[in-house]
Amino acid sequence: MKQWNEECAVVGTYNVENSALISHYALFALQHRGQEASGISSSDGKNIHTVKGNGLVTKVFNEKNLKKLIGNASIGHNRYSTAGKESIDDAQPLFARYNLGEMAVVHNGNLTNALLLRKKLIEKGAIFQSYLDTENLIHLIAQNKKDNLQERIIDALKEIDGAYALIFLSRTKMFAIRDPYGLRPLCLGKITNSDGSVGYIVASESCAFDLVGAEYIREVNPGEMLVFEGLGDKIVTQPKSIQVFAPNPHPCIFEYVYFARPDSKVFGRNVYEVRKNMGVELAKEHKIKADMVIPVPDSGVAAALGYSKESGINFELGIIRNHYVGRTFIEPTQQMRELKVRLKLNPITEIIKDKEIIVIDDSVVRGTTSKQIVKILRQAGAKKVHLLISSPQTISPCYYGVDTPDTKELICANHSLEEVRDFIGADTLGFLSLEGLARSLKNKDHAFCQACFDKKYIDNYTKGLK
Repeated sequence: MKQWNEECAVVGTYNVENSALISHYALFALQHRGQEASGISSSDGKNIHTVKGNGLVTKVFNEKNLKKLIGNASIGHNRYSTAGKESIDDAQPLFARYNLGEMAVVHNGNLTNALLLRKKLIEKGAIFQSYLDTENLIHLIAQNKKDNLQERIIDALKEIDGAYALIFLSRTKMFAIRDPYGLRPLCLGKITNSDGSVGYIVASESCAFDLVGAEYIREVNPGEMLVFEGLGDKIVTQPKSIQVFAPNPHPCIFEYVYFARPDSKVFGRNVYEVRKNMGVELAKEHKIKADMVIPVPDSGVAAALGYSKESGINFELGIIRNHYVGRTFIEPTQQMRELKVRLKLNPITEIIKDKEIIVIDDSVVRGTTSKQIVKILRQAGAKKVHLLISSPQTISPCYYGVDTPDTKELICANHSLEEVRDFIGADTLGFLSLEGLARSLKNKDHAFCQACFDKKYIDNYTKGLK
């Protein structure tokens, strides 16, 4: 069950027939990355059109409003639900008219110096319409005196710190950019139109390509800007690549641990394969005798399969998840929190009763959900419950676009392993080590950002927060 919240999913399509419809389907494939709001902006070469609203992709878009999104280029966004009041002003894409024309932008990540930038821009006369850190970019670009959008975007990027996968849309061009650390994922694909012409798509995850029939090309490199131009021409050339910043890859490890869909290719690896490897390493580090291995659905499935394969203990789907439970508007009492877990997860008593079970989950944040899972398994008659986590202990918050609790709310940051086990109520509690995590990645190309596990934040990324 999700305890980590990430903002958000982004997609862009260029020189693609039915562009907004393709972006719509891509956002549907990326719904797991954001459920609070969704939006699409399209360009017909003369004007940018935008439709956005609060809710799921299927709620925001319909046949009528999709017809308003004309043109062969578009960008889209799914926003994750965070604490505080929902506001349509904070839904993306952000649109602006300025002295060079019109533009829209979508952003996945977090600008760590956003408050400092906002203060400086307001002092210069900027009027903000939202609380989004992304709006800083709109003002930086609008105040720039360069005579083309590409140079203005590059200048704006040099002013910001933090994590970002950005897609800008003008009336005739599209720009896709990743931060120099490549913290948030962004990949490039190709679409063949009905007339044989070639269009392009960029998206947070490759699972979006599978749904719309696009061919995966590659990741957008850390620090790279892709420039798409030639809209309306019979032949649109491959996107131009500009290495704005020297790459220093430190992608977010939690894309593999939880965020990404298992059928996606992220940071050069299939997510399902990596999660299964995590389960294998977990079995090597925590050898426990039990009757069965069961996952907490859906995030623990691949790791549980890996654990089962390595340990030789049978895999069973002992917990069933109700995928049709939406947001529950109930008071946050202890009784109601327990009910929320039961609405989504239900144990199969016939499988669990009188059995010693190993339960695999992806992470422990506050510990409250894990506590309820262990409780419902005991109520279903489990003899013993061994809870194993396919990632290290979460001991520090994230500042790079992940909605994590403060350190004081992270149970593993404030209590010993035995204290956490006692709170959760499991007979055994074990985590994958940092070394085991590294082995499961089988990656020698670059390091990962795993500050949530080791407190080693990337250089200068938190300077704007101090």
